[in-house]
Amino acid sequence: MQRILLVEDDPVFRLTFRKILVSRFPSLALDEARDGKEALDRIKVHPPDLVFMDLKLPGENGLEVTQKVKELYPEVVVIILTSHDFPEYRQAATEKGANYFLSKHSSSTEEILDLVRTICFP
Repeated sequence: MQRILLVEDDPVFRLTFRKILVSRFPSLALDEARDGKEALDRIKVHPPDLVFMDLKLPGENGLEVTQKVKELYPEVVVIILTSHDFPEYRQAATEKGANYFLSKHSSSTEEILDLVRTICFP
């Protein structure tokens, strides 16, 4: 069973995104975290195959958490999914080890779901 962790501090976005993922991929195990600390705690207990990481989180930001995830579990795919789509964030995400960088505003739901399908069901 493929595992996904959604790291997002906005409860409305988290719930909406969860519903979309579960409706399309009911066999996925989906977990959530509100901040970086909770994400790292959950990853240590149940390492996911894929992490959707917001950039702006309480405490450590998503870039710092991404770097820690990739250092501990380099095989985990990290997708930055953010509303802060700036070239400097894209570059920093690559430097911290993120595999993908998607904008909440310009990435379509189908584009995101196709990426999940490619990663989790090759």
